[in-house]
Amino acid sequence: MTENTNTNTNPGEVVVAGVERILVLARTWLAWDGRPRLAEGGERLYTPHKAIRRHTHHLIDHLAEIEALLGGHSSRPDEWRGSSVTVAGDWAPFTEPDLNEAEQCLPRLADLYVQRLAAAGPDEWDKPWDSHWTLRGIAEHVGKPWYAEQVGDLLRSTGPR
Repeated sequence: MTENTNTNTNPGEVVVAGVERILVLARTWLAWDGRPRLAEGGERLYTPHKAIRRHTHHLIDHLAEIEALLGGHSSRPDEWRGSSVTVAGDWAPFTEPDLNEAEQCLPRLADLYVQRLAAAGPDEWDKPWDSHWTLRGIAEHVGKPWYAEQVGDLLRSTGPR
């Protein structure tokens, strides 16, 4: 899963870049018309709130995994239903206060990745962890703005999806 060819770069920077992309897209979601967007693969629906919720949970889940790995503990099993459900709150209009909340929360979570991985140090970033990805692999996984891309840029959107 290694995409970053510069092994000296803190893998948390990939998370920062992903969050920046999410926020660029989220700034267009104030124009959301209330219609969900069908994800690639055609099996799941996404709304602006669902995209933010899923990415936030994804960051938290994998940060807890990193902490467990570095601490020599088992990580808590993932029992979330994830993207398979769309909760009632996902259907709410996406407003300026929602955008402000995302702009405050997501960068802080990305900062935690940078800080935690810096504290772990480069010797830990590519270390194999049995059935887990490397720390770099985890960062590259959660750094992808996939959920936000499913909603897309709503100012450039052309018709229903």
